[in-house]
Amino acid sequence: MSVYFEAMMLICFGLAWPASIYKLWKTKKSQGKSILFLMVIFVGYFFGILFNLTGPRDKVIYLYALNMLMVFVDLVLTWRYRERTSQ
Repeated sequence: MSVYFEAMMLICFGLAWPASIYKLWKTKKSQGKSILFLMVIFVGYFFGILFNLTGPRDKVIYLYALNMLMVFVDLVLTWRYRERTSQ
């Protein structure tokens, strides 16, 4: 049962990343976004994947990987547009 709760948590968090990426892509402004925060979230998902690789294997690992990918895209776009706005 706890796997379902974990999956629902990851789905809820996962719904926020596309909206964040879309907004950043459209506005091309990274104001108010923290690269450090995104890195911490990225590392958190990485450890979630490691837990699933070294412990009990669940299909929830795919949600961790998908969320990690979206955070990576958000991080890259934030970095890219931060450099543009500082020029």
